[in-house]
Amino acid sequence: MNAAIGFGLILFFALGVPIAISIVLASIIGIEFFTNMPLLLVPQQMFVGIDNFPLMAIPFFILAGNLMAAGGISRRLVDLAKSVVGGLQGGLAMTCVLTCMMFAAVSGSSIATTFAIGSILIPAMVKHGYPRPLAASIQASSAELGVLIPPSIPLILYGVSTDTSIGKLFIAGIGPGLLIGVALLLFLYVFCKLRGYGQRDHEDRSSFLVAFRRAWGALLMPVVVIGGIYGGVFTPTEASAVAVVYALVVGGGMYRELTMAELWPIFRASVISTAAVMLIIAAAALFSFLITRSGLPREVAAWVTEVFNSPISFLLAVNVMLLIVGMFVETSAAILVLAPIFTPIAVYYGIDPVHFGLIVVVNLALGMFTPPLGVNLFAACAVAKLSIDQLLPWLMRFVLVVLSCLIAITYMPWISLGLVNLLYGN
Repeated sequence: MNAAIGFGLILFFALGVPIAISIVLASIIGIEFFTNMPLLLVPQQMFVGIDNFPLMAIPFFILAGNLMAAGGISRRLVDLAKSVVGGLQGGLAMTCVLTCMMFAAVSGSSIATTFAIGSILIPAMVKHGYPRPLAASIQASSAELGVLIPPSIPLILYGVSTDTSIGKLFIAGIGPGLLIGVALLLFLYVFCKLRGYGQRDHEDRSSFLVAFRRAWGALLMPVVVIGGIYGGVFTPTEASAVAVVYALVVGGGMYRELTMAELWPIFRASVISTAAVMLIIAAAALFSFLITRSGLPREVAAWVTEVFNSPISFLLAVNVMLLIVGMFVETSAAILVLAPIFTPIAVYYGIDPVHFGLIVVVNLALGMFTPPLGVNLFAACAVAKLSIDQLLPWLMRFVLVVLSCLIAITYMPWISLGLVNLLYGN
């Protein structure tokens, strides 16, 4: 059955069938022709997969991100970031990274970050003399911070699929997110100095106090959400609903840029995004049920523990595999299918599941801006009106920067677990 499902997946992917439909069709083929189980299992297991209370956080965080993007938040965050680093050569490129770090703490989505920030900063960078492919590459690589800095939808999915504390995962994402953000900032500063880009970036720059006064409402959102979770005021799922209310208050009441007429398109876009994610979750739940029933996870665990005799070699193998998977498979599906298989093996090797979760998510985040199927790459190209092949010569520099950070995150657990141990104890 496993071979039939695997062949079916490859065939449907090659034919361009959407990933959720590919998983369901391959699973149906496996059930119908290679087992005695009834097809009634298909809707049953798909429903079981989404009948999980923590998953309620996903539609609310998606809606909150869309509300904040439409409510004038992204422009204010850009102005604030520019007031901090805009005086440096290359400051506009660094503004892109810094804004993505702040917007990530609002939206939890890398694609939302790409469109909301890229639509402002890619044209601005081009106007200031940056090559258009470089501007798009900066945006695509910076937007991956949206899935690391909490709140993060991929971290929620990892927590649900492996029964790991979502609160701990959120805290653990801060260290890797800051590491990658700072690494990109330092690289861009040196790169722009050497290449002579961004010498006029100080133009049209507001003072920090003025920019902060305009953006403080947006900056308070992650404080309210994350602070409420760790203060015991509400759970991560309840925090997502609080984020929606806060986004409505800030965008509509404080900034007065969110009107009633705009709410329907925002709700519609949020429903479509949620439906796409939930369909993938449901399909992955069916797939996970079948491979668990077939005994594949036990076979993989036995093989891995026999071949890799140390945590170091195991993590190296997992990184290589996840990097390849991330280039071809949608992040949500990859997490839901692979995390339940490899997390127990990681625990066997003495690796903390929270730390392993960050390794998984950083790997797949890297796949978001690498060809051939990086979603951030497509989004940045759409904003910049470029083809992917035009970005590749520029993009590889940023891939190497993030890859270096991934190695550090993998083999230095304290980057992920330092804050977790401080707040929760060892």
